Amino acid sequence: MAAKDYYKILGIPRKASAEEIKKAYYKLAHQHHPDKGGDEGHFKEINEAYQILSNAQKRAQYDKFGRVFDGQDSAPGFGTQWGWGRPDVNFDFGFEDLGDILEEVFGSAGYGAQYRDTKKGGDIRVNLKISLQDTLKEIRKEIRVKEWVVCPRCQGVGAEPGTEVKECFSCRGTGQVHQIRKTFLGTFTRSTTCPECGGEGYRPEKPCNVCRGEGRIRGEEDIMVVIPAGVDTNQVIRIKGKGEAGKRGGKSGDLYISITVEEHPIFHRKGDDLYISVPISFSQAALGGEIDIPTLEGKKIVLRVPSSMESGKTMRISDKGIPHFSGRGRGNLYVRLVLKTPSKLSQKQKKIFQELKKEGL
Repeated sequence: MAAKDYYKILGIPRKASAEEIKKAYYKLAHQHHPDKGGDEGHFKEINEAYQILSNAQKRAQYDKFGRVFDGQDSAPGFGTQWGWGRPDVNFDFGFEDLGDILEEVFGSAGYGAQYRDTKKGGDIRVNLKISLQDTLKEIRKEIRVKEWVVCPRCQGVGAEPGTEVKECFSCRGTGQVHQIRKTFLGTFTRSTTCPECGGEGYRPEKPCNVCRGEGRIRGEEDIMVVIPAGVDTNQVIRIKGKGEAGKRGGKSGDLYISITVEEHPIFHRKGDDLYISVPISFSQAALGGEIDIPTLEGKKIVLRVPSSMESGKTMRISDKGIPHFSGRGRGNLYVRLVLKTPSKLSQKQKKIFQELKKEGL
């Protein structure tokens, strides 16, 4: 089976930036969402392509080998040229060993970088509920997160004020130590993270009394986030650099906000369109007329109902739905007219209906 071309699926060049990948995904996801009549299979392919290409490690694997290696999976046709999978050849090593060997032969890309940023702070993921009305325009929400924050005593350095940060004796400031390893493919020299300094290349002469040399402490932070108009449930908003503080002045992680749009008592959302059911009387259904229709903004608009209207008929009001996430235009409001049968009739009303019955109505 031929490998999927994720770049072609998203319609982007192979040198596309992370921002270009994200923009292409948002555009196609909205365009081909099943709720909007899109093909479910193609929508899944779009999501699959984004999951791979938006992840730097998985993208590197895909660019090098034409696929991503997860678990015990391996690239079809790749192992047999070295004897793997052949009944007459058997090498006694696990998949993790294979990953190490390939990393040594081909470089760090494809099986995880050798030189990871050991000081970078972790990402934070939070859930945020908003109302359906909140999707009509860009809003700002303040959220409080518990995370690693910069140590106020050492300002993230990790050392007591007035003391020095010295070069690591084991790695001489490189953050890496070298190991020689023999494999069936030959002898390789491999660089690994220095166990003494954790890959940082230096250590504080005297660790900070507050953070114990971490350069950060556990704390809380209030973060103001901007939620764009048109956002929908399960969409994730990334705020770069608003995750946990890095170790000893390292780069901060990112904040990921998963959105949940609460159900509305009157309006039902499908994609960027809104649906509402409105009752009409017998006379309005038969003769037509004007009725007031509520909108999500809270204002009412007048809808002209044609004569001889059947119960269950749906009418469209353009541009009264949810704003498109792209920022251009809005969805529609669909009004389902439901014939309302009176629960109790006056004597006059009964007489009128009896006369109508004689007329075949």
